[in-house]
Amino acid sequence: MAVESRFVVIRHGLEAKTFMDKKSADEYDKMLDMADNLAEVFANSPVELSDVANEELSIYLAQHRDDVLVALLAKKPASKAVKETVKKPTAKTTEKPAKKTSAAPKLSEAS
Repeated sequence: MAVESRFVVIRHGLEAKTFMDKKSADEYDKMLDMADNLAEVFANSPVELSDVANEELSIYLAQHRDDVLVALLAKKPASKAVKETVKKPTAKTTEKPAKKTSAAPKLSEAS
């Protein structure tokens, strides 16, 4: 007989999602907590959102919390992302520089 441990995230009395490890279940539960907090902020704002839009936006922002924190200047961008944007292109060109021609007069010849 096999024994399996499963971690179930329950929200508002309903089973939200099942995970095989506690860490993933805790991360998901934390994300849902953030989404609930954001939904409350949106509900108290002067901007009117439908219930569906409020829920979708809250969940999206909670799922992308690192990007939101960077956008709000509450967190510095990951150093890897900064290096990628600063990195110069490494594409090599196959064009050869144009040869200099002697068609233009020298300064001493122009006078």
